[in-house]
Amino acid sequence: MSTKLDIRAFSLSAGIFWSVSVFFMGILAMSCPWAGKFVAALGIFYVGYSATIFGSVIGSAWAFFDATIGCAIFAWLYNKLAK
Repeated sequence: MSTKLDIRAFSLSAGIFWSVSVFFMGILAMSCPWAGKFVAALGIFYVGYSATIFGSVIGSAWAFFDATIGCAIFAWLYNKLAK
């Protein structure tokens, strides 16, 4: 018996979780050198993401859409393959 994933719930919860994580990492990077390296690495993909309040908001928005779309595709594919 296979269990289906609720695509909408899974993707939105992942998007919110990743968005909040990226936001707080941007805030933490203002005072932590190792967090700054993480922000710099993600800044390559999330244009405008930096270790500032405004940069954290921009990165958070990118992260929300990135994780939501990516996890929606993942959940859809899982449901197709779990049949």
